[in-house]
Amino acid sequence: MDGPTPKIAALLPYPVYPAKMGGQKGIAFFYRYLLQQTPVALLSVKGQVPDDMAAPYFHGILSPSRLRYINPFLFIRIRKYLRENQIFTLIIEHPYYGWLAWMLKNWAGIQIVIHSHNIESVRFKTTGKWWWKIMRGYEGWAHRLADFSFFITAEDKAWAVANYRIKSSGCEVVPYGSEMANRPDKELKITARGRLCQLHGLTGSEKIFLFNGTLNYAPNLAALHFILQQLNPLLEKQGWDYRILICGKGLPTEMEELKAYRDRRVIYAGFVEDIDLYFLGSDIFLNPVFDGGGIKTKLVEALAANLTAVSSRNGSIGIPAEVAGKKMLVAEEETAESYLSAIQNVEPGIDTPASFFEFFYWGHIAAKAAGLLSKFVKK
Repeated sequence: MDGPTPKIAALLPYPVYPAKMGGQKGIAFFYRYLLQQTPVALLSVKGQVPDDMAAPYFHGILSPSRLRYINPFLFIRIRKYLRENQIFTLIIEHPYYGWLAWMLKNWAGIQIVIHSHNIESVRFKTTGKWWWKIMRGYEGWAHRLADFSFFITAEDKAWAVANYRIKSSGCEVVPYGSEMANRPDKELKITARGRLCQLHGLTGSEKIFLFNGTLNYAPNLAALHFILQQLNPLLEKQGWDYRILICGKGLPTEMEELKAYRDRRVIYAGFVEDIDLYFLGSDIFLNPVFDGGGIKTKLVEALAANLTAVSSRNGSIGIPAEVAGKKMLVAEEETAESYLSAIQNVEPGIDTPASFFEFFYWGHIAAKAAGLLSKFVKK
């Protein structure tokens, strides 16, 4: 391995390469940019092909089996790796390996940093999982044993401090980010719009609404039903020339690829390889997600593409209003009428402000994280 030897390791509990989904991107991109600041050994599931930045630091140390989450022999394997490489700081992605963190901290002297991507117990509760109380106890315990915690939103940090009894000084906000450091060129957006029109047989005069998300995830599926059954009928009454593009995998088979809505201005695009094309070429991003925790990664990506977003209050969590400016409008009530009112208040020509990129560009986020991690690294 060229360059400095890592003094920090990170445990990535599930495959993230190639990064296609929001959760995968949240980890893969974080380390893509963190590695530009400081070397980190990436310990993850075997069989992945990491990107060029991560490849020199990647070690397939975890089994693909789901039993890896409860495999006690991981302690011996990871302790051996850390000792041989004189690494004394370990970042754990998500709190799932809290039991392993406890063993490494108490029996190997390893400092633990937990990188949280949601308050998992809250997410499980809002999606109707019966075990959310078990997760709440386990997750809180994991964060209390950690030497430091990264939270993805200010709201998650405040909740954890209040409910998990961790010190505010022992945690910080490290958000999900965007690879865009600035607004995309207008010509790029014009080209993307033309490409969308070609792909979906649009005339070019329509206003393009976009919804994107994994559709077998209950909050996203509920948002889709809201769009189809409540919002779209109101949009039809406005007499506008528009189309709603629905992107995402996991649509229930009984919905038959939304064939029943094809004559109602709805187009189901399915899972698309290049979602950036859709963010760049659309007019308004719809984010009526009323349940689920953490930041909505697709909302960050939409705003980074200079795409105006209309969101529910829950869906806007983690996007400071002063950072998004007038580029993000929030429906204050969970009704189609409130959502339509927000759409009607969209101001054409408004750009995503520079403050958004200052806050959400991965390069800035990684620099902040590297600074926080530096106090744990033994010289």
